[in-house]
Amino acid sequence: MRKYLFSAGFALLLAATSVSVTVMTPAFASEIKYVVNDVPVTSGDIAHRAAFLKLQRKKGDAAQEMIDQTLRLAEAKRLGIRITDAQVDAAYQRFASGNKMQLSQLDGVMEKSGVTKGHFKEFIRAQMAWNQALSARYRSGDGTGAVSEQDLVRKMLEKGGSKPSATEYMLQQVIFVVPAAERSATLAKRKREADAMRARFNGCSTTHEFAKGLIDVTVRDLGRVLAPQLPSDWAEQIKATKVGGATVTRETERGVEFIGICSSREVSDDKVAQMVFQSEGAGGDKNADELSKKYVDELKAKARIVKR
Repeated sequence: MRKYLFSAGFALLLAATSVSVTVMTPAFASEIKYVVNDVPVTSGDIAHRAAFLKLQRKKGDAAQEMIDQTLRLAEAKRLGIRITDAQVDAAYQRFASGNKMQLSQLDGVMEKSGVTKGHFKEFIRAQMAWNQALSARYRSGDGTGAVSEQDLVRKMLEKGGSKPSATEYMLQQVIFVVPAAERSATLAKRKREADAMRARFNGCSTTHEFAKGLIDVTVRDLGRVLAPQLPSDWAEQIKATKVGGATVTRETERGVEFIGICSSREVSDDKVAQMVFQSEGAGGDKNADELSKKYVDELKAKARIVKR
């Protein structure tokens, strides 16, 4: 599936805007304009989205975009998809870094343009959640666009392509658990402990034994995972880490985590072909756009949308 986050054009525009936007959007009273399945959409939400569209130099209906975003977030929640604040903050940081901006500069652009940092982060959360919902729908085989491995491979070979390969990883996840009630008091200490264990990590064979001597440390053998299946928030780090090593530690909703790379190898079979073909676009972004629109239209048809 295509990653529905930020276009290159928007990234360049935002970087340019960081030195050109000078007018602050005035404060305004916010009132409820729509209720979408009991979730309010306010005039403030719509105004921020209108500013976001203007920043991107895109035409669009800000109110309709906020209604659609509300439906997408609700569907992701129904599917059990949860994007944490830490994941959103990391994506926000990556966006700033990718555009050679300090966080303070990006914050300034968001505030001066009238988008606000909070609105942009909620947009990021919605897009990350919708990516996962779309991927689940695409893989489900429920008649919404998914096709079998064999069909994809046949189509690929008919067009003269060769069956692709992908890296298959054997992974191990180490979690230094931090209960929510103790997070503010113990997170920094747990991160130091996780960093110390990660520095000593030397393969997956002794991790379980080592963890027995530590308090509230969970080790999960994740088994074999193909590169296209890697979670987006871990994928880059996993690919950059050598076998026998571990990714840098990350703060998550569970506590502090890192992932050990037990082994990796290149594999090529029908399942790999299916994943690679779909991730590179079995039909491209057009299919992803069509699937997204169809999915939202279905949600909208069943939704209760009340205009105030």
